[in-house]
Amino acid sequence: MKALRVAIVGTASSGKSTLAAALATRYQTVWVREYLREFVDVQARVPVAADQFPIASMQVAREEAALAGARRYLFCDTTPLMTAIYSRHYFHGIDARLAALVERHRYDVTLVCAPDIPWVADGLQRESEDVSRIVDAMLFEELEARAIPYLLVSGSLDARLAQVEELLQN
Repeated sequence: MKALRVAIVGTASSGKSTLAAALATRYQTVWVREYLREFVDVQARVPVAADQFPIASMQVAREEAALAGARRYLFCDTTPLMTAIYSRHYFHGIDARLAALVERHRYDVTLVCAPDIPWVADGLQRESEDVSRIVDAMLFEELEARAIPYLLVSGSLDARLAQVEELLQN
């Protein structure tokens, strides 16, 4: 049986990575780390417009590679949709190749991490809290425009895990 792809999206410092790791542990499966973190660390710079499609493509390639080791669920720490939202915000548009990737790459379940945990700066990668609020609003606009159903998870890690568990059981 093919594993269900679970997208975990949200603004910077909303707990996506923590939730993905915890869910992978709980369900004894694998998770796909956010490639953007690695990109920023290796390149020692923030991405530019030309980097957006390659970043999203690498994220998808890593998901595809991880599927072989997934059991029931594959938890994905971010998606091409988030890359597109950041592209729209920072570069005032979405590259046609990135837009096409977002359109054709789907998830079985989408979790949105509420920005209700303390915001923590993270070197080059993190935008300000003000930008996080803008991106959060843009995310909900995109989910609505694309008719993507989602579960908004909030609260402590234990609370978030319980919310996801209830969804996945149904």
